[in-house]
Amino acid sequence: MAGTAGTPGTPRVLRAMNDRAALDLLLEHGPLSRTRIGKLTGLSKPTASQLLARLEAAGLVLATGTTEGRPGPNAQLYEVNPAAAYAAGLDVTPERILAAVADVTGRTVGSYELPTPGRRPAQPVVRQVTDALDGAVKAAGLARDDVHRIVIGTPGAFDPNTGRLRYASHLPGWHTPALLDELAAALPMPVEYENDVNLAAVAEQRLGAARGHEDFVLLWNEGGLGAALVLGGRLHRGWTGGAGEVGFLPVPGVPLVRQVTRANSGGYQELAGSQAIPQLARELGIDAIPSGPYAEAAATLVERAVAEDTGPHRLLLETYATRLATGLASLVSVLDPELVVLSGASLTAGGEVLRALVQAELEELAAARPRLVVGDVREHPVLRGALESALATTRDEVFDTSR
Repeated sequence: MAGTAGTPGTPRVLRAMNDRAALDLLLEHGPLSRTRIGKLTGLSKPTASQLLARLEAAGLVLATGTTEGRPGPNAQLYEVNPAAAYAAGLDVTPERILAAVADVTGRTVGSYELPTPGRRPAQPVVRQVTDALDGAVKAAGLARDDVHRIVIGTPGAFDPNTGRLRYASHLPGWHTPALLDELAAALPMPVEYENDVNLAAVAEQRLGAARGHEDFVLLWNEGGLGAALVLGGRLHRGWTGGAGEVGFLPVPGVPLVRQVTRANSGGYQELAGSQAIPQLARELGIDAIPSGPYAEAAATLVERAVAEDTGPHRLLLETYATRLATGLASLVSVLDPELVVLSGASLTAGGEVLRALVQAELEELAAARPRLVVGDVREHPVLRGALESALATTRDEVFDTSR
């Protein structure tokens, strides 16, 4: 104890804290002058100058341009060096793998899509992952070794106790016992795995509708129906990683589904999942049901219903809203969240019209009164969340100047 009591206040640690504060300000505000950094951090001009010289020597900041249009001499501006580190994210579905690489500022510099159709993978999963990553790395003009960390988002979750993927029997090739070891051997950087809906919540918390909120639920409806639970600012994953697998939730309105993991479905999925929307549209006499994957068909039908908003189209929206609120009522009654974010194509297609209907129904069915919002991150939210997650850890490591 005696040897560590003074460690937090050592000059090296204090310098590192000031360095990180300055780097975070540059990420938030963009290029800043020495004077502006000093004012925002409370550091004196000499200390701010030393800080910038230190960060420039470490390759973490670059001098870039000067201030213009103000009285007096132009001041040198500084920015975070984008090439200080790179991080990658993957969004895995049964149909394709999306991969992207971002520099340390968060700017996406390369992306790639690898189709993976079929019930049996044409290539081993390890080959699929490395091919997708290499495609994004090549598009960025980088090498695989340039990537500091990667986060892979999948349906379901890898059980932390066994390393096996659970709750995603529809993802071919990802259930072999040695898969994580094989991927670790094939990839030169640290690899993290996260549930896809959890990553959509990370994107909304960092970039979208949930910014500033410590407690919220994200309800996702696209290929499957799921939820992410953020409590006290942190994702709640549960003992096996399965927290939020609400598609398996028993709900009124449909028969009980037994052996849910074998069926890869449950009551709430059958009631309000994307595959239920085309069926509901047929029952209501809506013509021209779109062909193709049911997630895309469901989003198209909801979007058309919002545009029409009369007759059977209005009834489709009202019925869908009641079904969604039926499952949400159980979630909010237990969790009492401040906010519920509606995400995934089958929900965001309904926009404000669907949101208002679900909000009204939820207030009838649950004692809790969370505020419902539509997610802001519409373009590849899972991939964006994977990048944000990888970047957060990468910055913690690369920006740490105390070592």
